[in-house]
This record gives sequence, C-alpha cells and structure tokens, in this order.
Amino acid sequence: MRLYATVAAGGFRRHATYRMATAAGVFTNTVFGFILSYTYIALWDERPLLGGYDMADALAYVWIGQALLAACGLMGGGFQEEVMERIRTGDIAVDLYRPADLQAWWFSDNAGRSAYLLLGRGVVPMTVGALVFDFRLPARPLTWLAFLLAVALGSIVSFAVWYLVAMSAFWLLDGQGVAQVAWLGGLFFSGMLLPLNVFPGALGELARVLPWASMLQIPADVFLERYAGWELLGAYAFQGCWAVVLLAAGRVAQWAATRKVVVQGG
Repeated sequence: MRLYATVAAGGFRRHATYRMATAAGVFTNTVFGFILSYTYIALWDERPLLGGYDMADALAYVWIGQALLAACGLMGGGFQEEVMERIRTGDIAVDLYRPADLQAWWFSDNAGRSAYLLLGRGVVPMTVGALVFDFRLPARPLTWLAFLLAVALGSIVSFAVWYLVAMSAFWLLDGQGVAQVAWLGGLFFSGMLLPLNVFPGALGELARVLPWASMLQIPADVFLERYAGWELLGAYAFQGCWAVVLLAAGRVAQWAATRKVVVQGG
C-alpha cells in the first residue's frame, strides 16, 4: 500500500509542475463556463424548471461540470494515451513483469492527478462562477462532504472506463478509435452538454443507468441536495456498483493481455 500511496503522491506532484497548463485550463474552463451559463440562462428563460431544475440549479450544474471536467475525466482520462503508447511500442511488457500491479499503479497515479485537477482546475472556475452568477450552493455543510465522496466515486468510474479503453490497444494496436467513441459517450451521456434529467423518454432512462452518469450527473445532484437518506445511499451504490464492475472488467482485460504477452514472448 505504501508503494501505491507514493505513486498517488507522485501523480499529484507531477501534474502540479505544469503550472502554465493549469492556468490555461482554469482560463478555458472559466470561459466555457460563461458561454454555457448564458446559453442555459436563455434556455431556462424559455423553459423554466426544465428537467426539474430552476435557474439557480441549472447555473450551479454548469459550474459543477466545469469543476469536474478534468478531475472526473469527462473528456478523457489523461493517462490512457500514455498506456496505449507503451502498448504500441512494446514497453508495456516491462510494466506487466514488474512486481507492482499495472491497474493499481495507474489507479494510484490517476487518483493523484484527479485530486490535483480538482484543486488546481476546479476550485477557481467554480469560485468565479459563484461570484458572477446567482447559483445554488448547498444549504447544509455536510453536503460538501457528500459531494466530495460522490466526486471520488465518479473519478473511480472514470478511471475504470478509460483503463478499459487503454487495454483495447492490446488487440487493436491503435486504440484511438475506441478512445474517440468513449470521448463522445462521456461528452453526451455524462450530462456535460445538458443534464440527463432533460433527456426525454427511453433515451433519458438509458442515459441515467450508464456509467457516465456517475461522473457528473450524480455528483451534481448530490451538490444540489436532490438526494437525502436512502436515496443518497442509493446514488453511492449506483456509482460503487459501476466502479466494481468496470474495475473487474479491467482486471480481466489485463489478465488476457498478460497471457498474450507471455505467449508471444515465449
């Protein structure tokens, strides 16, 4: 466990060194937050209480999305490209023979990365949004802790999705096609464009049971205090179940990849 804690701390420090990239990310998230906010204002002026959200809820949703964009990997996990490149070059064989577990290593690295990005690229845009727009903040202090737990679970689900995407490169050699599909899925089904509550009929029901809902929609609804008691536990259970299923699928893919490397090496 000490090894993986060190990897997580190293991931945090490594991303903290990219100060210009962080500043650029903060600027970009803030600008797009303003664009989306005014778009949502126009939409909610025409359709008040769309998706069960009032204007204050909708604006809060926008800035929560900007805060979690990088931390929860809504448009990319950040590590999968490095893993796919190591698979393409064959360097991954060295990683698989190391005494450290490959999935646990990248999980720890991604945990450090996500923690830094939440602080480095999430807090400032959300603070700016709160100062400029009248959006809803939690009425209860404990909601902030509940929100952070939902974000952590969403980040785990995101890692599990992108780890599977990275593992696909063992059989496809170039996993960019799968990465593009996952990127589009994350953009649409996480609720990044519009809250999933707005999606009509069967499409909305499907969107709300897919793993991407764990990354933004559920943390946002926890922040907006739309869950209480058993409903909150149910939301956590939804995230946790997807995390377990996808991490297990990642381990199966890793085992199959290891067998492939051993057979080819032998």
